[in-house]
Parts: sequence; C-alpha cells; structure tokens
Amino acid sequence: MTTLTRTALVVVVVLLLLLGLLWVFQRRLIYLPDRGPVPPAAEVIPGARDVSFTTRDGLRLAAWHVPGDRDVTVLVTGGNAGNRLHRAPLARALAAYGLPVLLMDYRGYGGNPGSPTEEGLFLDALAARDLVRTSRVIYFGESLGAAVATRLALERPPDGLMLRSPFTDLAAAGQVNYPFLPVRALLRDRFPVARDIGRVRAPVVVVYGTRDTIVPPSLSRAVAEAAGATTVEVAGAGHNDLVMLNGPGLVNAVTDLAERVR
Repeated sequence: MTTLTRTALVVVVVLLLLLGLLWVFQRRLIYLPDRGPVPPAAEVIPGARDVSFTTRDGLRLAAWHVPGDRDVTVLVTGGNAGNRLHRAPLARALAAYGLPVLLMDYRGYGGNPGSPTEEGLFLDALAARDLVRTSRVIYFGESLGAAVATRLALERPPDGLMLRSPFTDLAAAGQVNYPFLPVRALLRDRFPVARDIGRVRAPVVVVYGTRDTIVPPSLSRAVAEAAGATTVEVAGAGHNDLVMLNGPGLVNAVTDLAERVR
C-alpha cells in the first residue's frame, strides 16, 4: 500500500467517524435549551401564573399563562434555544394590548423533564393547546417553533398563524449554518414547513428580518409564498435582535392578526 493510499484511507476513516459522531449527537447541535429552573411567573410578568400540562407520552411540563381581557389567546411555540423566561418581553408586550398569552416550554427546556425531538415538541405543543380556554387562538411560532406551530395547525386548526423567521425545512436552515456538511442526508428531525403550510386553513402572517443570517430571508419568503401569507419585513433585523422579540413591527403584526380573527 502506497503512502498516498494510506493517507487517503486515514482521511476517509476520520471523515466517517466524524459523520458518525454527528449522526449520534446531532440533536445537541439542533436543540439548545436553557434547562435551568425559571422563577415564578408572577415575579417576571405581573398577573401571570404558573400552569402545567401533560403530554400524550406522560410528561408533565411547565408553562406560564399571562391573562388578558380579549378573547384571543396567543400560544407561543419558541425557537430552539433558551426557555420561556427569554420570551417574557414578548408576552408583556402582547398583554399590554389585552391579549392573553401562553408561554409553553418544550421537554428539556426550563426545568422540564425529557429530551427534545421533532415528535416530542409536537406532542408538547398539542398538550399545551388544551390549556387555551378562549374561543379563539393564534399560534405564534418562532423560528424552529414555526415548524411546530405549522404542524399543530394541521392537527388543531387555529384562528390565525403567526410565523416569525420560519425556514422551509430544517435541512435548508442547517445547510446555511453548516455548509461543509451533508446536512440533508444526516438529519433525523426534518421539521417541514413549506411542504405543509399550504394546507393550513387560517390566515397566515410571516415576519422576518432582512439581515437574518441564521434563517435567511429567502427561506421565510418561500414559506410565505407557499402559504399565500401576509408578510412583514423588519428592515435591518437579525435573527436574535430584540426588535424580533418585542419590537413594534412584530407586536403590531400579532395584534393586527388578532383583530382579523375576532
């Protein structure tokens, strides 16, 4: 065996080992939960209360409910990082308009038991939906949560669907962030949005930032086109900018949708 052949063989073996490790540990790259306990809801948002729900597979998960005087609840399915504490500014902003808000946390997030997977996050959102007591509900899906909200909308149709920085599917977003990897071939969790969004029978609004480097605007626009959705473009905003959490463009988009579904 020549030196060149041996070197090539070593490179192939190393690459196969790396790909194997990525296959096994990929969910640690996808899901970035803040697993620590969160403070009582009322300490963060005046009038809010701690609630819980139980999933079909038997997990009891914690959430926050923020009351309001309007008959349209906003159910928030968060992105892949943090926990409900990080989305408190959104809940406060919506509650200022009288909208009740349910900030759910997935399994493995915010002190909840379990480990996140695509199917698990859907089961979590499905169980959280049962906590909503108002006659109307808007699903607010943030980034990866947009995929969760879209799937939930097919199972339990909402009155309105708000997607913040949605991707067409997880592989498309992953390829942007890991361009050197065969992301589509490796992924176990797919989170299709563009494929399914056209079957949602509710008004859809897509909000995205023009300088989003994590979920490029082109992916969010493709989702909007597939949905026939109203779009709200936040000029100069990146994926994790504060303006994409509780900025006026985002909040107004939610309140406008709430007016439409009344």
